[in-house]
Amino acid sequence: MKVITTIKEMQEEVLKIKSQGKSIGFVPTMGFLHEGHLTLIQNARKENDIVALSIFVNPLQFGPKEDFSTYPRDFERDRTLAEAEQVDYLFYPSVEEMYPSEPSVKVVVRDRIDVLCGKSRPGHFDGVATVLTKLFHIIMPTRAYFGKKDAQQVAVVEGLISDFNFPIELKAIDIVREKDGLAKSSRNVNLLPEERKQATVLYKSLMAAKQAIENGERNPSVVSEMIKEMIHGECTGEIDYVDIYSYPELKPLEKLDGRIIIAIAVKFTKVRLIDNLIMDIN
Repeated sequence: MKVITTIKEMQEEVLKIKSQGKSIGFVPTMGFLHEGHLTLIQNARKENDIVALSIFVNPLQFGPKEDFSTYPRDFERDRTLAEAEQVDYLFYPSVEEMYPSEPSVKVVVRDRIDVLCGKSRPGHFDGVATVLTKLFHIIMPTRAYFGKKDAQQVAVVEGLISDFNFPIELKAIDIVREKDGLAKSSRNVNLLPEERKQATVLYKSLMAAKQAIENGERNPSVVSEMIKEMIHGECTGEIDYVDIYSYPELKPLEKLDGRIIIAIAVKFTKVRLIDNLIMDIN
């Protein structure tokens, strides 16, 4: 595995790869890798000649109340994990390398951001879209891999690739779960022991909603209320939202039809957990 810290060298390597007709699978991350990231890398490894992983904690996507400086970082651990997964290139630029001066152009996301997690994080997805635009130009991937756990981000990236005509195939990979259904996250360690037991209700409520829809329920309000009742009944956490939208457009629905997302966010004592289910309804 080759670790590269400059844009110039990364682009030179990419041009060599492209000249050989090889495909590039790209996994963009902010580091502190966990099993979800490794699953993305494994999918990229299966489907491409070359795998490129980026680790860059992007200051543009942090809000004023979110501390960029305390975001968890452990490069040596990440490097070891990346090598074990047979990553070919690890792109690890500094902030100064990516933003040598205040950007004169930034990407502004106008759609798919005023709901779910985006409504409480103004400007966050502008920062995501701006750094991904840079990374896509630097890496020039054949395929880019993102996890469905952050389904709103996947929806925004789908819009970015489509609107800017990037010749990139977006690969959205299923949520990695614990044996009891809880979506894997580095934040799960912050759950108190009793909260960890309770947190399984997020997935259980999504499965109950899926069953209700498969049994013919088409009223979004009925489904969302059912989920809320289950969570309130089995959990001390505070519900942030239970929302149902079209996907990836993230538009409200009067009747459940087509591809939808059911998304949940619950605040526990020290952590806020998210989960979702994307399904197609005929």
